Amino acid sequence: MAYDDALAERIRDRLRHGFGVDEKRMFGCLVFFLAGNMLVGVAGDDLMVRVGPDNAEAALARPGARVFDFTGRAMRGWVLVAGDELDDEALDGWIADAAAFVTTLPPK
Repeated sequence: MAYDDALAERIRDRLRHGFGVDEKRMFGCLVFFLAGNMLVGVAGDDLMVRVGPDNAEAALARPGARVFDFTGRAMRGWVLVAGDELDDEALDGWIADAAAFVTTLPPK
């Protein structure tokens, strides 16, 4: 699966100066890490967002969000957001929500 280079670059622009931010290609996607923990990613034209199990239901109520079932099984604490719903404000919000959850995790 190829990923949207333009969306990846928009994410890089937002995370470029973050301490402990890395990116890796995995399973045909591009995934961004914060302190060694998966944060967000790009799968095709969509954004993968790690919101945490307690925040998933609220995240799924937002425009363009759906269950992330990459392997045919829902990934707990993750949502997939349609790329056409990601204007700058929405993308900023999703990244902030992911960072709010991931910063609660111990660094890897």
